[in-house]
Amino acid sequence: MTQLAGIIGVGSYVPEKCVTNRDLEKIMDTSDEWIRTRTGIEARHFAADDEQASDMAVHAARQAMEKAGITAEQVGLILVATVSQEQTFPSVACLVQEQIGAKHAAAMDVAAACAGFMYGVITAKQFIESNAYDYVLVIGTEKLSKFIDWEDRNTAVLFGDGASAVVMGKVREGRGILSFELGADGTGGKHLYLTPQQHIAMNGREVFKFAVRQMGDSSLHVLEKAGLTKEDVNFLIPHQANIRIMESARERLHMPAEKMAVTIHRYGNTSAASIGTALYEELEKGTIQDDDIIVMVGFGGGLTWGAIAMRWGQ
Repeated sequence: MTQLAGIIGVGSYVPEKCVTNRDLEKIMDTSDEWIRTRTGIEARHFAADDEQASDMAVHAARQAMEKAGITAEQVGLILVATVSQEQTFPSVACLVQEQIGAKHAAAMDVAAACAGFMYGVITAKQFIESNAYDYVLVIGTEKLSKFIDWEDRNTAVLFGDGASAVVMGKVREGRGILSFELGADGTGGKHLYLTPQQHIAMNGREVFKFAVRQMGDSSLHVLEKAGLTKEDVNFLIPHQANIRIMESARERLHMPAEKMAVTIHRYGNTSAASIGTALYEELEKGTIQDDDIIVMVGFGGGLTWGAIAMRWGQ
C-alpha cells in the first residue's frame, strides 16, 4: 500500500490582546447578545500594531516543527495561506523562511481567503506523494484587524487575528489524507471582497447560503471519494466562520455536538488560521485519537472551498 501524506505536527499562535463583545459595545452600535446569537462569537484577538502576519506565522511554524520533531533545514517547501500579508512581496513564506532558517525550502503564498489553509494542505499532499519533498510546512496566518470597517457592524464583529501551522509528511500505511475536494466559483467573488479603501465587504445573506450548502456538500463528497460513510466520521473540524454555518455541516453528517471542533467563541473568524487552530486545540485536549476519521472543511472569498477526509496517525 502506498504511503499517503498526513499531518505530523501542529502549531498555533494567538495574539495577546483580547477584544470581547462588551468591548465592542462601547465603540459601536452592537451588543453582546446580538453578536453571540448571530455568530457564536464572544471574543477575538487582535495583533499589536507592530505585529505582522509573518511574525504570527513564525510562532506557529516553530511550534509545529517542534511537535513534528524536525528541524527547519529539513523543510522542503513552505506554503503560507494569507490575504493579509504586510507587503505585496516578498511573500510571507519567504519572510518565514528567513526567520526560521529553512534555508533549503522553496517558499510561496497561497491566496484563497478563508479556504487558504485547505488549499495549502491539499497542495502539500501532491508534493509529498510525488516524492518532491519529504516535509512541507503549511501555515495559515491573518491580520484581518487592519481591514475592519468599524462603520459596518455586520462585518466588524466577525474577524480576529492569529496563525496556525502544520508539518506534513508521509505517514504510516492506511493513515493520512484519504481524499480531498477543491473548488472555486468566481461568479460569487462580488459577495466577499476587499474594497479599494482596504475594508472587508460582504453580502452576508449570499455568503451564508453558499457556505451552508458548500460545507455540507464538500464534507459528503470527500467521504464518498474515500469510500466512507457519515457513520465512519469521528471528528469534524470546520472553518470557524459562524456557528450556524458550522452546525449545519455537523447536522448534514449526523454528528453529535461534542464531535465538532468549536473555537469561534474565543477567537472569531481568523480566516486561513482557523482550521489549524481548531485542530491544534483538539489535539491538546486529547479528543482526537490515533486512527480517527477526521473531516476538515472550509470556504472563503473567491468564492473558494476545500475539504479533506483523513485517518489520523503518523
